[in-house]
Amino acid sequence: MIGQLQGRLLDKSPTRVVLDVSGVGYEVMIPLSTFEQLGSVGENATLLTHLHVREDALQLFGFATQNEKHLFQLLLTVNGVGPKLAQGILSGCSVEVFCNYVKQNAAAALTAIPGIGKKTAERLVMELRDRITHLDLSQEQKGVPTGPAALSEEALLALISLGYARADAEKAIRQALAEHGELAVEELLKHALRNM
Repeated sequence: MIGQLQGRLLDKSPTRVVLDVSGVGYEVMIPLSTFEQLGSVGENATLLTHLHVREDALQLFGFATQNEKHLFQLLLTVNGVGPKLAQGILSGCSVEVFCNYVKQNAAAALTAIPGIGKKTAERLVMELRDRITHLDLSQEQKGVPTGPAALSEEALLALISLGYARADAEKAIRQALAEHGELAVEELLKHALRNM
């Protein structure tokens, strides 16, 4: 099992990175929250990882914090939630926000995340309510914005990687920026998703 990788970023996008670890390039799938905390291409980075094994593939998922990794692993235990949806959930809201929704039985709020319908949201709340209590939310950090144009491009790439058409994604981002002004990528994505 691969639990952590430390190396130089060779490539970086909102949903995946390639990390050079002693000459071996590991392709690692990441949520948007992790993307925001990574440095630029060429800089060193450390990712906590989860190796997902399927019959036809080995997928490596990386996280900036222990809470992200732990929540990802908890999400995989819920019936009907696979790694792609778990990655989408972590991209759609922070660990802290997700835990608050679950604690408050706010299944309706979870349906704003792409891929989560009413039944899945209710199942998430029911199955995870008692299991998320030990996450230390005081360690959660917010991503640092790097400028409106860069943030819009990151949000656009994230929406496209989630399966939305480029034109629809651009329209939703423009609408979110017009309504709320400059936002961090995660907030911009949330508002854009509501406009989809």
